[in-house]
Amino acid sequence: MASSNPDAPCSCDCFVSVPPASAIPAVIFAKNSDRPRDEVQEVVFIPASTHVPGSRLQCTYIEVEQVLKTHAVILSRPSWLWGAEMGANEHGVCIGNEAVWTKEPVGEGEALLGMDLLRLALERSSTAQEAVHVIAGLLERYGQGGSCREEPVPFCYHNTFLLADRTEAWVLETAGKLWAAQQIQGGARNISNQLSIGTDISAEHPELRSHAKAQGWWTGQGTFDFAEVFSLTQQPVRMEAAKARFRAGHELLQQRQGSITAEVMMDILRNKQSGICMDSGGFRTTASMVSVLPQDPTKPCVHFLTATPDPSRSVFKPFIFEVGVAQAPQVLSPIFGAQDPVRILPRFQTQVDRRHLLYRGHQAALGLMEDGQDQGKQLRQMQQSLEQEGLEVLRGLLTGEQTPPPQLLGSLFQTFVEKEQKAYA
Repeated sequence: MASSNPDAPCSCDCFVSVPPASAIPAVIFAKNSDRPRDEVQEVVFIPASTHVPGSRLQCTYIEVEQVLKTHAVILSRPSWLWGAEMGANEHGVCIGNEAVWTKEPVGEGEALLGMDLLRLALERSSTAQEAVHVIAGLLERYGQGGSCREEPVPFCYHNTFLLADRTEAWVLETAGKLWAAQQIQGGARNISNQLSIGTDISAEHPELRSHAKAQGWWTGQGTFDFAEVFSLTQQPVRMEAAKARFRAGHELLQQRQGSITAEVMMDILRNKQSGICMDSGGFRTTASMVSVLPQDPTKPCVHFLTATPDPSRSVFKPFIFEVGVAQAPQVLSPIFGAQDPVRILPRFQTQVDRRHLLYRGHQAALGLMEDGQDQGKQLRQMQQSLEQEGLEVLRGLLTGEQTPPPQLLGSLFQTFVEKEQKAYA
């Protein structure tokens, strides 16, 4: 029996700043991925590729029809599944997803996970708006469903998404195959495990309103408020907590309107008081990401990823799609093939050690930092220094003061991962 209990610990927070909210002429995207506290996230680079017409693609649970061409992507993903919690592609499209429960029941059958939808959209879209349509089309054809946690008792939910590119952002919120989307052409926006699109709907499923009316959720009279119509009447405790995080995130963004930078977004993701940087109920922030997407197409997009838990004690490391970019092996988890518990039916009856090299080193460092001893303080100072080095690269690229060769930019993430790994060793 699948569990769709929204009281179970599950939370994430996504943020976006579109000029004039940004301090620079760039869209800035950020996400904390909050997952089971021992789950490992890896950072995976997938190059662009062409595919044989009519070929099939294996996602986490089901196969879908492959497209002829897929874009290069960088993904932060729970290492047991095919999709991703957050990521970006070579065209500057970024997406993060969130769990959500609505009046529309969560099915027990296996279909596409929200995380699969996220990766598919990144591989198939060159703008945020196109990504909205890709996800909508996949939902219509394949649906969403399946366990989102690596445990014997299935845990299922529907999804909301924050999508951004160099010029704008979109919020896409789903209930089964139904959906509503909101375009954001300026200002700051956040999402946190609840429906947040009200009457300002830019696009929607053609049967959204007729379905709501048929179910008796909407009279068909007056203004249609998506969040009001589709949200659960009795909000569970966990979703009430998500409301508090949503309000806190909104306030943090509003306080910095017009001055939001990558550093501001990192500070928000590190905010423990609000619960945005979380560690409770068996869940914690297992990975984080901040992306700077300049409106000037001649400037590269810079994506900062941690690949480790707890952003308050992690390093945001810069990644750029450039010549020579390749997979950093230190942030790639072991592969178990046909013997992986996700592949053996019934699923998840055993556990395997998915920790990658950087995760192992960070685990040891995290213990020292939490103890507050001198060695732990030195490690935290090293992390801060390394992160500043990456932010200096960003500043140089944005101002034009630095024009490193493409090969150097392509290997940037690998270089920073090696420096961090060496410090832990």
